[in-house]
Amino acid sequence: MRRLLPLLVFIPAVSLAQDAKPPEVPKGTSFSFAFAKSTVFPGTTRNVTVWVPAQYDGKTPACVYVNQDGLPGYVGPTFEKLIAAKEMPVTIAIGVTPGEVRAGDPKAALTRYNRSYEYDGLGDAYARMLLDELLPEVEKRTTKDGKPIVLSKRGTDRAIGGASSGAICAFTAAWERPDEFSRVFSTIGTYVGLRGGDIYPTLVRKFEPKPLRVYLQDGTKDLNIYGGDWWMANQTMERALVFAGYEAKHSWNDGGHNGGLAAGVFPEAMQFLWKDWPERPKAGKGSQPLQELLIPGEGWRLVGEGYKFTEGPATSPTGEVFFNDVGSSKTYKVVDGKPVEWLADSKRGDGQRFGPDGRLYANAAGESKLLAWDGAGKPSVFAEGFKGNDLVVLHNGAVYDTDPFETPNNSKVYYVSPKGEKKVVDTGLKFANGITVSPDQTLLYVADSRTRWVYSYVIQPDGTLANKQKYYHLYVRDADDDSGADGLRCDRDGRLWVATRAGLQVCDQAGRVNCIIPTPNGKLSNLTFGGANMDVVYATCGDKVYSRKVKVKGANAFEPPFKPAPPRL
Repeated sequence: MRRLLPLLVFIPAVSLAQDAKPPEVPKGTSFSFAFAKSTVFPGTTRNVTVWVPAQYDGKTPACVYVNQDGLPGYVGPTFEKLIAAKEMPVTIAIGVTPGEVRAGDPKAALTRYNRSYEYDGLGDAYARMLLDELLPEVEKRTTKDGKPIVLSKRGTDRAIGGASSGAICAFTAAWERPDEFSRVFSTIGTYVGLRGGDIYPTLVRKFEPKPLRVYLQDGTKDLNIYGGDWWMANQTMERALVFAGYEAKHSWNDGGHNGGLAAGVFPEAMQFLWKDWPERPKAGKGSQPLQELLIPGEGWRLVGEGYKFTEGPATSPTGEVFFNDVGSSKTYKVVDGKPVEWLADSKRGDGQRFGPDGRLYANAAGESKLLAWDGAGKPSVFAEGFKGNDLVVLHNGAVYDTDPFETPNNSKVYYVSPKGEKKVVDTGLKFANGITVSPDQTLLYVADSRTRWVYSYVIQPDGTLANKQKYYHLYVRDADDDSGADGLRCDRDGRLWVATRAGLQVCDQAGRVNCIIPTPNGKLSNLTFGGANMDVVYATCGDKVYSRKVKVKGANAFEPPFKPAPPRL
């Protein structure tokens, strides 16, 4: 009998890892509404979609992600996975479409489409619409299960993104309001010359860096049309961000102008943008010119506030700082870091500077006189017959004074000799404002507020001026018609510091803006270098006065002239 072999049955191994179903990812919900209450963009209507993660409890303020052109389909699923994996915080996503001023009769009239105006344009208008109007409107709503919408107000908790024009719009909102949006997602960004966006790489290099983190995506086949080359512009933008020390990451491919390409990189982008949360993104070190001026960790400090309009900061030979509150006709002296009233009635004092004799020379707008105040606060008339605006007193006791009021759009520049004899030495500027001299006191600089120029003149032995030239080329914000250039000062290296609407624009001797330093409240009329070492910048900023210690020292016109080193051309 043959021996029967046992029947062998091969049973495949069971892999629990393969057969087990992945845990369910909690699903978010969404709702939509129309928003037509904007005063920033009057008459516009736009659609808003709000996506709420399942983990949102209705009590804890949620982080925020705002996306332009509505909310792409990949946002919700990506957030669901990353929030469940704790790779990003609980975040409510808000999709916003561009505004439309809809025609009363669509068959007979054309709707006004605001997309390029709102998205491609620079300035803070869109950010203001979001922050002051739309986000508060979102918070009036409730989730599908009745929970109130509570959004975080912290900048570190807010991100913003978009594609194409929506991308530059997102960057602009964060650039203008880094205190409110600190994380930017940009895909196929329109950093080209449609409405001035091509200037961004230059601004990124020149401005004091902001606490932003940016993710960029683009492809080699992106648009190359009349407004510019998208592929090259995005690379230029990325290089500028890296140059200025920003936290920036990019994803390049061979794609075209296709918003769908964002879906593939969006998870990586969100992980990068939200890493280290809730820590705020770090600001970069900035360019070499900024590093030569600013001290790491030294920011602006509030000196005083609550004034009507501050102007005329002036520094005494001992480094004491004085300034005017023009609206209340008072002069203040900074003592131990705090303003103390020095003159109860400054005669509506405006621009002022100390002279070599230790007196404070001030334009008294209320009397159309140039007064010289002694240490006891007693005035004497140095010159009269014109309503001066700003002035500088040279080491030899002569004064140059601007008067933009007597003949509109044809300002006068006065020379007042050490004996008080006045004469007009220039006319023709639209609004002559800030004025100062080079450290060697051979060149006079005058800001024309209603243009982008600071003029340079050669001072002649008799006080007259020669070789007038539009010399310093200032940056003008897209929302402004001019720079608003006001107070001027030179540092001891020959740089010209200009108070403008965009902030302190610091120029080299060759007339080029090297860097721009914004003020905390976005306002600025004038500046001076003060302190015992003349290395503290004091800035008059509307109702406030700020100070900031820097690496350089101011050149005071009341001191003996000296020649700084030549510029790097």
